[in-house]
Amino acid sequence: MLEDGKIFEGENIGCSGETIGEVVFNTSMIGYQEILTDPSYCEQIVNMTYTQIGNYGVNSEDVESDKIQAKGLIVKECFGYYCNWRAEGSLPDYLKKYKIVGLEGIDTRQLTRHIRLKGSMKGIISTETDDKGELMEKLGSYPSIINRDLVKYVTCGKPYVYNPEKIGCRHTIVAVDFGVKLGILKCLDWEGFKIIVVPASVKTEEILKYDPEGIFLSNGPGDPSAVGYAVKTIKELIGKKPIFGICLGHQLLAIALGAKTYKLKFGHHGGNHPVKNLETGKVEITSQNHGFAVSEESLKNIKGTDCRVTHINLNDNTIEGLEFAGINAYTVQHHPEGKPGPHDSRYVFSKFTELIENFNK
Repeated sequence: MLEDGKIFEGENIGCSGETIGEVVFNTSMIGYQEILTDPSYCEQIVNMTYTQIGNYGVNSEDVESDKIQAKGLIVKECFGYYCNWRAEGSLPDYLKKYKIVGLEGIDTRQLTRHIRLKGSMKGIISTETDDKGELMEKLGSYPSIINRDLVKYVTCGKPYVYNPEKIGCRHTIVAVDFGVKLGILKCLDWEGFKIIVVPASVKTEEILKYDPEGIFLSNGPGDPSAVGYAVKTIKELIGKKPIFGICLGHQLLAIALGAKTYKLKFGHHGGNHPVKNLETGKVEITSQNHGFAVSEESLKNIKGTDCRVTHINLNDNTIEGLEFAGINAYTVQHHPEGKPGPHDSRYVFSKFTELIENFNK
């Protein structure tokens, strides 16, 4: 049941029980394991628009964190059997392992259309009751994703070095973990960085004591305006080191500089979103997962640095990239690591190396 009273009846997959979260739709045809384990899906129930999910199983490699982060999964048809040489188990068993309640057999495209027309909203999947009044009461008492700090549920507990056995690193960076995807850390690693990952609540002096050559602000879940402690730290870091941000990191840096964010009607979730690079004129197909965006109107509030929009979303003209020349910083809203999705934007990681090397000249 959705919070506007719309009901979809289907069959249970994964665990029995109840789960509540914001219902969003994802347009990717593959990559369901990466989607489920992406920390940015914390407190969200994911509705997959592609009709058949689970046919290549799951494995221990295609993950973005150490567990399923989504609150639930909705599919048209879930495969209990699978066929892939890398598979180590089935999707239904994977859901059961992490105690995730799922739903199959509904018209997922009707649900998608409903969300597009009405906007993302809370929903509940239940095997416990079909009493509409009881379900609505539970939905009404569950907190909204707006003005709620979800980062604290997905950030790391203490600092660590990613890939500590790596040798021959060109530069050392600190990655502030707001819910970082492993795919992003892998791309930064391939770029040649030594990566020190720190919790989202880390203080400025703790970051600077590592003497990094750059600061990376990661992706993460929820409303950026609710993560005030991160905004405070970012404000104190501005201008001291080159900064690169992705998704939530993009939004947090914009807020720290004076801009504002707003909630999108139904968000961007999928691996096929067209983004125009305003510097080259080329269109990149991107992977995206966010429910909030930076207000273009609010960019006029940014003072003390040149702020330039570098990328826009061709579906709705929302901001997909910013550059701040005066403080040696740039950000993107989409996911250049492309997991799951294309690799059109992978060059964004190389740009971080160039920014650091030019800063050090």
